[in-house]
Amino acid sequence: MSERKISHRIRGTDTSDGAGVRLKRIIGQPGLDMVDPFLLLDEFRSDTADDYLAGFPEHPHRGFETVTYMLAGHMRHGDNHGNQGDLGPGSVQWMTAGRGILHSEMPQQENGLMWGFQLWVNLPAKDKLTAPRYQDIDPARIPTVHPQDGVEVKIIAGELFGAAGPVAGIATAPVYLDIALQPGAQLEVPLPEGHSAFAYVFDGADAQVAGDVLHRSELAVLSKGGSVRIAGRDAPARVLLVAGKPLGESVARYGPFVMNTPEEIHQAIADFRAGKF
Repeated sequence: MSERKISHRIRGTDTSDGAGVRLKRIIGQPGLDMVDPFLLLDEFRSDTADDYLAGFPEHPHRGFETVTYMLAGHMRHGDNHGNQGDLGPGSVQWMTAGRGILHSEMPQQENGLMWGFQLWVNLPAKDKLTAPRYQDIDPARIPTVHPQDGVEVKIIAGELFGAAGPVAGIATAPVYLDIALQPGAQLEVPLPEGHSAFAYVFDGADAQVAGDVLHRSELAVLSKGGSVRIAGRDAPARVLLVAGKPLGESVARYGPFVMNTPEEIHQAIADFRAGKF
């Protein structure tokens, strides 16, 4: 089984979303539209309250999943089905929007650092109109393993190094890892051979990914293959490593709706306006 290499690399672009939350868009920008099945990756990080206080007031979703991973700060989520909860440091929410939901994410702090990621994962055509569901995951449920000296891995999704992440029942069989590396530490991560995969260096210094230097705030799309080698360099670093089974289906996108055809997008808009979410 061949080792993966870097096939494309890109840096995020500064933008805003919601009611004006400043963020860095890495996947879902002109230079990298998607990495099937991943439609979007945003990193939000600021200790300036004006950058995040407006939050993400109620908005619709249909046809895909949103994954929020909080590193610092607190966000309260709620929806029109009566679900609500608090996302704190280290927590994860995997929301399957399915046939439709109205959702809000609002900061629960007026100062301090707000930091995390939101990833959008496509749903296969057969599941796009499934019933919405949440997997709200407390950090205590996320296993942390030390497969090599100087390496710490939080396993959010997938089965690796003798541990299984708490996220379950996802059509794209995802792997979602938060890897912390001490200087010079090395790790070979086995990934399903057919999965799409990317690595993103989000904290500390540069890291070595698939034999090349990947700089802080830079994302590498990995080639198809088996395992990928990741190593620390001169200073500690943290790397997000994510993989999922590609769907290979047509994608029609319009704002918070992701379907397979323009006709299905028109139907999603009509259903939303008719109050059917």
